[in-house]
Amino acid sequence: MVSIRSVHQTDRPGFQKWLQDLELSSETKEKLRTISETPETLLMGQEMVEILQQLHMDDETLQAALVYPYCEIHDLDHDALLANFGPVITHIVESVRKMKAINSLQSKRFEIDAEQIEKVRNMMLVMVEDVRAIVIKMAERICTLHKIKEEDEESRVLVAKECATIYAPLANRLGIGQLKWELEDLSYRYLHPATYKRVASMLKEKRKAREEYIVDFVAHLQGLLDKENIRAEVIGRPKHIYSIVKKMQKKSLDFEQLFDIRALRIIAERLQDCYAALGTVHTYFTHLPQEFDDYIATPKANGYQSIHTVIEGPQSKSIEIQIRTEQMHQDAELGVAAHWRYKEGSSGKNASADDRVTWLRKILQWQEEMAGGDNLVEEFRSQVFDDRVYVFTPKGDVIDLPVDATPLDFAYYIHTNIGHKCTGAKINGRIVPFTYKLQNGDQVSVLTTKNGTPSRDWMHPGLGYVHTARARATIHSYFKKQDKEKNIEAGKELLERELNKVNLSLKHANDIVEKYNLKTSEDLYSAVGVGDIRVIGLVNSIVQLHSPPEPEPEVTLQRRQRSSSKKAGEAIIAEGVGNLMSQLANCCKPVQGEEIIGFITQGKGVSVHKESCAQLANLLRQFPEREIEVSWASDFEASFECKVDVFTTDRDGILRDITTVLANEKVGLLGVNSRSNKKSFQAQITLSLEVNNKESLNKAIDKLKQIKDVSAVIRVNR
Repeated sequence: MVSIRSVHQTDRPGFQKWLQDLELSSETKEKLRTISETPETLLMGQEMVEILQQLHMDDETLQAALVYPYCEIHDLDHDALLANFGPVITHIVESVRKMKAINSLQSKRFEIDAEQIEKVRNMMLVMVEDVRAIVIKMAERICTLHKIKEEDEESRVLVAKECATIYAPLANRLGIGQLKWELEDLSYRYLHPATYKRVASMLKEKRKAREEYIVDFVAHLQGLLDKENIRAEVIGRPKHIYSIVKKMQKKSLDFEQLFDIRALRIIAERLQDCYAALGTVHTYFTHLPQEFDDYIATPKANGYQSIHTVIEGPQSKSIEIQIRTEQMHQDAELGVAAHWRYKEGSSGKNASADDRVTWLRKILQWQEEMAGGDNLVEEFRSQVFDDRVYVFTPKGDVIDLPVDATPLDFAYYIHTNIGHKCTGAKINGRIVPFTYKLQNGDQVSVLTTKNGTPSRDWMHPGLGYVHTARARATIHSYFKKQDKEKNIEAGKELLERELNKVNLSLKHANDIVEKYNLKTSEDLYSAVGVGDIRVIGLVNSIVQLHSPPEPEPEVTLQRRQRSSSKKAGEAIIAEGVGNLMSQLANCCKPVQGEEIIGFITQGKGVSVHKESCAQLANLLRQFPEREIEVSWASDFEASFECKVDVFTTDRDGILRDITTVLANEKVGLLGVNSRSNKKSFQAQITLSLEVNNKESLNKAIDKLKQIKDVSAVIRVNR
């Protein structure tokens, strides 16, 4: 179920009364009261403060949360933020803004451009530097989920999908139970409204009887614990619809068969009291052995600790009981937020190195969890995460480098001179060789000498001293400057020898200097000599410049039009979007049976593309959150238009042979376009075809390949 806060109430209190009712220090209230005087303070900021106050976040976090919606509405830049709210709030607000790069994690199976990669890496570093940014962002997403209740279905699906696939797993990984369950429940309400309403209705239907049962049992169990002198408190536990649905699906159970419909917690003072309470519960009640888990002895990956057991209570009704200490309870509800404490006027950069290493590992575990699902593409994962290691300087600053980076790579990343003068390195206080591969969380110290110089061996790829192109290029540049005259002579001799083979001379090389962004021919010779420019590629460029190829003639044949009588878009089923309309994209023209992906458009429903569509890749680079899973309806028949390129010898009768094959396969021909080269007697014929599904298309392509003189037939997207 979702939380109802004071700001949701119709007769909500005014700001001063709202502030007074919060359980905050007088100093914090005064700071928030000052910020409230800023014009156009938003109600959403108040809701965010209520969420974060429950997590016991510091004053600065609450202040930043209150003004963040206002800053976004008015698009305040750095100078405006600084003038209005000071450096600390400015830092937090700008860190939260960097969280927008998290949307890229929804992209699927497509290359991500360099700008997005850099944004995500910056976001990762911000998350490591200051946990407050991501906690504020998750609170803002919860508020947005409340806010979009009355908006159109497209808007609700987009936000809910983002929260379910990105923010809920992040809250889980960080152990922030309070945020996790609310993100999951609100997202599920919009993505699967029918199931959500059904389960909510069943919970509400018998709530009174269930609550009375739990109240009576809590009193009975508390009496048993008191009798045994066990210092612990028994309390009821809230029910979350998403977890109920998941358990029903996982165990194939009906609603009434679920154990956590009736649930409670035992909060003990000490660890020994936890196991004493467990002994009491199992002594007085029959327990189900298959439903017992000890997460105190073996904590979950996110640090969660608790004992879970299911017993048979009065009237033979199953009850789930969780047993934990007060500290474990705080950790389960607040997660990393419970450990990341801030002093007044401090920032995340003052946290200890151990805390930041722990926090870093949680973030890396989360990205691994995301990579394991369908929402993080392998290409993206390899560029942003899998090929990166995050290490620390002695001061605790985070540096990200490619995987397999070495201490020398780290030294050159810090500064060129530090790399040149490096004589050794320590990892976590231990001296290691230059060939050591840096690991996530390593603390690296570089040892230098005043008159140190790089070794030529460092450039040798087989020795493994450096891995990054940056370090290798820096070392390469150092030696290039030392031997420039020798490089000029060697390059000149090599280029002249290769040009003579194609009846050209060195004077022809002068015409191409500017193309390589060089100033003189000597710079060109030096680049060839040192290996910056490959001589074969350079010679080919010079040959093309002085002997341009003749253009190929184009022949266009008459096009025949034929219309389809069926709407292929009706063959699409979109996941979790109700009655949202869909249509096939014209850019790639997917055919029934091919792998497809949906893109939620503005006002036109879902546009359905082939997985390999280049235009879809471009759209998802800009709007990754609009991707949605779609599938073909199994009982729908339609005709689809697609194009294929036929590569063949340009001979008489080739078009007749092609049309005969298509007629035999009952494939419609909508249009033909041909390009031929009279010198090589080769032709490329583009066919616009009308097919029923992927199978009929593939069969037609196979038949076309069997035609005499046809060398290849390729399905195209354009």
